[in-house]
Amino acid sequence: MDGALLAKMPRPAIRRGSHVKHSPDRLFARPLAEVPDFTFNEDVARVFPDMIKRSVPGYPTIVENIGVLAAQFAQPGTRLYDLGCSLGAVSQALRRHVRSEGCRVIAVDNSPAMLERCREYLHAQDAMFQELLPVETVEADILALEFAPASLVAMNFTLQFIPPERRQELLGRIRRALLPGGALILSEKLRFTDTEEQALLGDLHVAFKRANGYSELEIAQKRSAIEKVMLPDSLEEHRERLQAAGFRKVLPWFQCLNFASLIALP
Repeated sequence: MDGALLAKMPRPAIRRGSHVKHSPDRLFARPLAEVPDFTFNEDVARVFPDMIKRSVPGYPTIVENIGVLAAQFAQPGTRLYDLGCSLGAVSQALRRHVRSEGCRVIAVDNSPAMLERCREYLHAQDAMFQELLPVETVEADILALEFAPASLVAMNFTLQFIPPERRQELLGRIRRALLPGGALILSEKLRFTDTEEQALLGDLHVAFKRANGYSELEIAQKRSAIEKVMLPDSLEEHRERLQAAGFRKVLPWFQCLNFASLIALP
């Protein structure tokens, strides 16, 4: 980018702020007589930043670059949706990078515990920077959400928690809400139809978690907790479903092991 142009771009003014504390993820470190299904409750919210970074290869890169990509699609005076916002990492990235005047971030999640901490993180970001996009946090089931016209929708590891029979309907409603020139950014864990590929990338993902300090017990119990709750699709299934929803172009822009992120264009 031209140095003179870069110098003219507005930059957030830094001021003193607060820090939101979180704990290391030890939720599955002790043997459990019965492993309950995974839920986004207060215990998970408390350790989520540590959990997600140690469990999802490439997660920080995906989040930060969603903000970079969003800046190319965000249109002045429009809404930017962060669906399944959890603690608001994507919403914060949108605020760091999007400079289109009059944009507003709508951060949606159905977990009160996650949204409460999301608001704390957003407040901390507000305390550190000025001139950020406004954010509206909404506690809602995204399957029942009425979408307003938007130039950008981000679903960062959210669709995989939606019942498979409802995914097509949701994507169709998102497509109808997107303005011309907008985009959907969809990040998901992938499954693979090739059994050798599925086994290899699954083993490499386990190795990634071991390298990040998770024990065999933690890995096994977390797998038991989440396997009936998180149901991933193949890349081919994502592409077919998005095209059936009316998206004309589906572009994978990132993959690390069995985790990927796509751009879908209306």
